[in-house]
Amino acid sequence: MSIKKITSLTALLSFAVLAFTSIILYIVPQGRIAYWADWHLFGLTKTEWGDIHISTGVLFIIAIGFHIWYNWKMILAYLKDKARNLKIFTKDFNIALILTAAFVLGTYFQAPPFVWISDINTYLKDSAAREYGDPPYGHAELSGLKTFIGKMGFNPKECTDRLKKAGVMVENSSQSLAEIARLNNMSPQQVYLAMKPAGEAGKAKTMPDSPPVGMGRRSIADICQEYSLNIPAVLRGLAQNNIRATAEMSIREIAEQNNTGPADIYEAIKRVKSKK
Repeated sequence: MSIKKITSLTALLSFAVLAFTSIILYIVPQGRIAYWADWHLFGLTKTEWGDIHISTGVLFIIAIGFHIWYNWKMILAYLKDKARNLKIFTKDFNIALILTAAFVLGTYFQAPPFVWISDINTYLKDSAAREYGDPPYGHAELSGLKTFIGKMGFNPKECTDRLKKAGVMVENSSQSLAEIARLNNMSPQQVYLAMKPAGEAGKAKTMPDSPPVGMGRRSIADICQEYSLNIPAVLRGLAQNNIRATAEMSIREIAEQNNTGPADIYEAIKRVKSKK
């Protein structure tokens, strides 16, 4: 048995698991959506994939630390010039340093092609949001049934009747949507849809006082559709406030273009709505 071999193989295997879980976490929906839709991949939840990634990361750090220890002489040899004198900034080291710095600084300054990594990640997250749907508010699945019904403005008795008719078992009104979902082998989203009044989606909704979770990535057109707003009127109202925007732009993009915050753009849209 060789400790050195075990260390190297552990580093290799933990790196393989770490790389695989990194890919999973890269494509996984945002937390609020994953928990709302009870997202799973290969039978594991977002939280479970994250836990595996973290614990394997710790193992990799320990293994790579021992790997460096056992191969320290070889690493020092990489840092020596032709005269065998120790020189940290060798040609090879400088190239490695430049590559590392390029990825760090390129990502920080959102420069191509590094920004493409973030853009693809955002696209995947947004696609998941369109596929699974956003919760009505952040961590809605953790709200007790009574609290959730109250926040949504639903009729408690009608919701209870609809859940019974759909065969959804509820032990008490203090149970969270997540607990009810687990009890019935459903997702919190499915519990919500089972109690949701018919035709609710077609009603004009009131814009919340503060921006809902995920509002920053939504476009003007999408927001206008949800809250029954006239797109040209909203764009005119924003223009009157010296805010340049198009219907296809997201709240975050508009904020960045106009050197302001997403919350300010949201408030500007609310003011336009209030003038209707």
